[in-house]
Amino acid sequence: MNILYELDSNFAPQVSASIASVCENNQSLPDLNFYIFGLGLSDEVSSSLTELCERYNRQVSIIPIDGFMETFGDFDTLGWTEVVMGRLLVARFLPDDVDRILYLDGDTIVLGSLEELESLVLDDDKVIGAVIEATVDRSRLGALGIEGEPYFNSGVLFIDLEKWKSIGAEQLLIDYCRRHKNDIVAPDQDAINGALKGMIQPLLPCYNWCNSYVFYPYRVLKKLMGDIAYYEQDAFKTAVEHPVIVHYLGEERPWRAGNTHKYCDEYQRYLSKTVYADTPEELGWETYFRAWSFFNATMRVAPMLRYRIITALIPKMMAWRKKARTKKAEES
Repeated sequence: MNILYELDSNFAPQVSASIASVCENNQSLPDLNFYIFGLGLSDEVSSSLTELCERYNRQVSIIPIDGFMETFGDFDTLGWTEVVMGRLLVARFLPDDVDRILYLDGDTIVLGSLEELESLVLDDDKVIGAVIEATVDRSRLGALGIEGEPYFNSGVLFIDLEKWKSIGAEQLLIDYCRRHKNDIVAPDQDAINGALKGMIQPLLPCYNWCNSYVFYPYRVLKKLMGDIAYYEQDAFKTAVEHPVIVHYLGEERPWRAGNTHKYCDEYQRYLSKTVYADTPEELGWETYFRAWSFFNATMRVAPMLRYRIITALIPKMMAWRKKARTKKAEES
């Protein structure tokens, strides 16, 4: 099985914990090959990732992708680190003999076996597999050309690279980014949903568990989907109760001091198996998380109101994130 990550040096502890979780929970897989797209990786980080994979007797290839953003011209990632766009050029950087790959965001932890994904065969008209994100603000999807379509999270992607190449997916994505650069909010994710509309196969939520499943009951997620097909309730319930891949979406992340994430301990457990075991938590989040916990407790009885408030706040959060990244770049 082939697994892909992308990162810069700032995210090495998280990716290392994710790799350790994959290896610990998939020892029965005879072939497990890691590919890492690195943006400005230091020799120290590259060595730590190589040593981690070799300790588990797994193959690893670290592939520099520095300068790749020139492909997208003056595209603005709106506060997201540029490395997120690397997955759109997956076939460009991977070896030609890799025909299928599982892409994982660095902020994921694998809690179970990936054997079913290893043997997955996509439908004839599908190029990638991903999990539906019901909580997307559907009011902005018309500008992206995907109104009335399911919207998918790009943090976990099962990619059939032979199909990807045969349809010219890379050029479709590049062209889409250039045409919609003023409409895109979630850079890589919006592009994948727009450029590959109709070619994405739903994966069960167990392969991309996120906090939305804590905050919103099934009936609310189903309502948010409107007339668009969603998961059957029984299958959804089983998948959510037994996650295989946990995705730490949003601001509540287990490496930040004061967080109360349901799967915080799992992250720390796998981090402890890496050279980054003693990495201190990010400070300055304690007051935020106290307010966050109060908000969540208050909104538990009014999930739709919670959804409207969060949806309204997301643009403000993205503007703050962009400002913070710009300031950090100017200071470095």
